Amino acid sequence: MIYSEAIDYLYRQAPMFQQHGAKAYKSGLENTVALDAVFNHPHRAYKTIHVAGTNGKGSTSHLLASVLQCAGYKVGLYTSPHLRDFRERIRVNGTVISEQAVVDFVEAHQALVEELQPSFFEITTALAFRYFAQQQVDVAVIEVGLGGRLDCTNIIAPELAIITNISLDHTDLLGDTLEKIAAEKAGIIKPNTPVVIGETQPESAPIFRNVAREQNAPIFFADKQLVGKMLPTCALKGIYQAKNCRTVLVALAQLRQKGFYITEADIEQGFLEVVERTGLQGRWQVLGTKPTIVCDTGHNEGGIRLVVEQLAQQSFERLHIVFGMVSDKKIDHVLALLPKNAVYYFTKAQIPRALDEKILQVQAATFGLVGTSYASVNEALEAAKKNASERDFIFVGGSNFVVAEII
Repeated sequence: MIYSEAIDYLYRQAPMFQQHGAKAYKSGLENTVALDAVFNHPHRAYKTIHVAGTNGKGSTSHLLASVLQCAGYKVGLYTSPHLRDFRERIRVNGTVISEQAVVDFVEAHQALVEELQPSFFEITTALAFRYFAQQQVDVAVIEVGLGGRLDCTNIIAPELAIITNISLDHTDLLGDTLEKIAAEKAGIIKPNTPVVIGETQPESAPIFRNVAREQNAPIFFADKQLVGKMLPTCALKGIYQAKNCRTVLVALAQLRQKGFYITEADIEQGFLEVVERTGLQGRWQVLGTKPTIVCDTGHNEGGIRLVVEQLAQQSFERLHIVFGMVSDKKIDHVLALLPKNAVYYFTKAQIPRALDEKILQVQAATFGLVGTSYASVNEALEAAKKNASERDFIFVGGSNFVVAEII
C-alpha cells in the first residue's frame, strides 16, 4: 500500500465531514472509547491542552504550539480541517506526520476499522493520539473537531481547556442558539482543570461559569485579563488575531502556574515565528501584491463579520471578492454581512458539500451583491486578476475549501 491508497481507503471507509457534512458525523464517544482501549490510551503518555470554540481555535492552537516549541518542549499539534494534505492535521514540532506512518497505521488496522466503522475524524484522532505517544511528545495541543461535549477528542484529561468564542455554526448538530452551542463547547471543561474563555459574551458566559463551578474548575475570561497590556508582535495578520493572542497569553500564564517553564522571550519568538514553526495557512494570508490578494478561511457568521471589519480598514480603488460557501451554512446570515461596494466572483470548491455557484449568485443578488459565477475557484480568481488594477484589492474566501484550492 502507498500513501495515496491509504488515504483513499480512509475516505471510502469513513466519509469525511470536511467533504460530506452532517451525514459523515457520528455523535457519541462509543467508537472513540473502543479505539482508545485498543491502543492502550496513548494520550495518557503526555500532557495535553484542549482547544474549542467556533472561531479562532486554529490560530490559538498554532500559537500555543509555537510558543511551547520555543520553550524547548516537543509538541504535538492536532488540528482540522486540512487545506491541501491530510497530514497537515498531525504535526510534531511543526513537521507533518510521515506518509509511511499513515500507511503503516492503515495497513495494521484495516480489520479494526471495518469492524467498528468509525467516522473519519474518530479514526484520525486515534492515529494522532497514538503517533504523538510514539514520537514521545512532551505535550500535545488538541483542537476540538466539532462542538466539545461529544467530540471524540473529549476523552483526554488536559492540563488546561480553552474555549475561544461562540458563534452560530453547525446549528443542525450543536443547536440553533448561542446558549445551546455554548453548552456543547462547555463539555470540555474538566474537574479541577483551569479553563480560559477567549471572549465574554452575554449568552455564553453564564453557561461557562455554571459548568466551571460544577466542575470546580478555575475560569478566566481572557478579554478581562491583561487589560492595557501591549501584546507581542504576531506574524498572524488580521485585527481579529488580537483576541487570539490575548487568549494565548492568559493560557500561557496558567501553564506556567502548572510548572511549564516559558519565558517572555519564548512568547515573543513563538508569536513571531508561528507560521514557520507550525505551518499555519489561510489566516488573512497575503498571496500577492499589485493588486493585493488576500485569502482567509473565515466561513461562518462570526468569522465573516471579522473579515468584513478587516476589509473596511484596507485602502484600494476597487474591491473584488472571490467567494464560495458550503451548502450547510446559514447562507443568508453571511451574505447580509458582505460589502455591497465590491465586484463578486461567485464560485464553488470541488467537494460534494459546496454550494452551487449559480445558486449562490442568485441568493447574493437579493442582498445587493452583484457579480458573475464561475465553475472553479481558480477560474474565478483569474477573472478577478484580469479585471483588477494594481491599486485594487482581491479577497478570496467564504470557505476553507475555496482557500485550499488557491494557496
